Amino acid sequence: MTEVIRPAVPGDAPEIHELIRGLADYSGELDGFTTSVDDVRRSLADGLVNGLVAEGEGRLDGVALWFERWSTWEGGHTMWLEDLIVRPEARGRKLGARLLAALARVGVDKRYLRMEWTVLKWNEPSIGFYRGLGAEVTEPIRHTMRLDAARLRELAG
Repeated sequence: MTEVIRPAVPGDAPEIHELIRGLADYSGELDGFTTSVDDVRRSLADGLVNGLVAEGEGRLDGVALWFERWSTWEGGHTMWLEDLIVRPEARGRKLGARLLAALARVGVDKRYLRMEWTVLKWNEPSIGFYRGLGAEVTEPIRHTMRLDAARLRELAG
């Protein structure tokens, strides 16, 4: 089977939501999963999130969700890959690599400086996959930091 890779549209929100929920389950983080189908639909519609989907026989077999950032040090745009998800039953067909290659073409066309993302440290299969494509681990020079909504409100006064 050959999947067609195309831009995600708001109508894809139910299946994208299902894929994200599956990733949350795989990551052992279903308790923190609060995204709704409407959240996905709105974010795609307003352009805050961009996506590429791999459409197979009547369903989405994979998705790459990303957004644009700007590097203050380098004065150019970068892309942040929020999630790359391939259905477990669709793995082994190089679909993840094809989604990343399509995403790389977007980055080249838009003249982005780079693509970045995080991977859970225990997720060795994904780390190996990304390294196999030439990605480098930047852990020694960067840490992912976070302020949750409660801390944001507290900081904002």
